[in-house]
Amino acid sequence: MSKYVTAPLRLLKGFGRFWWDFLVGDTPELFLAALVIIGVTALLSDVGHFNAAAVVLLPLMAVSALALSLALARRSSRKE
Repeated sequence: MSKYVTAPLRLLKGFGRFWWDFLVGDTPELFLAALVIIGVTALLSDVGHFNAAAVVLLPLMAVSALALSLALARRSSRKE
């Protein structure tokens, strides 16, 4: 079956795999956290016009996401 896959389809599949590996990589929780952080910041600054709150919350949410990712990695390394 795989030998019948056309070249454009293989290229598209490879392109998708590259972006998945580049954006998600080993930690999908950081990718999701980045999407949430960007969304919350955009909503605060656009809808509510809370630019000062967005500027303050952005680094706080980023540091929180990194701390959570670190805690999850430490917990999973202790289990092994």
